[in-house]
Amino acid sequence: MRNSTKLKTLLIKYTITLERGEDEIFKLWLTDKQNNNMQMFEGTSYGVVLSKAYSYLLKEMKNK
Repeated sequence: MRNSTKLKTLLIKYTITLERGEDEIFKLWLTDKQNNNMQMFEGTSYGVVLSKAYSYLLKEMKNK
């Protein structure tokens, strides 16, 4: 699945904050739009953190 598709899907449920630190590690925060719960993911690239966040979304949907 393309990164743009994953991003569009995540934005339905979450507000996303993305940061790249001086150590070149990407950090992505998901904030649930309904209950403001936050989850953070770290990785070496945009694609890695986006994939982790998308996997988290799928796991959350499966649990509900």
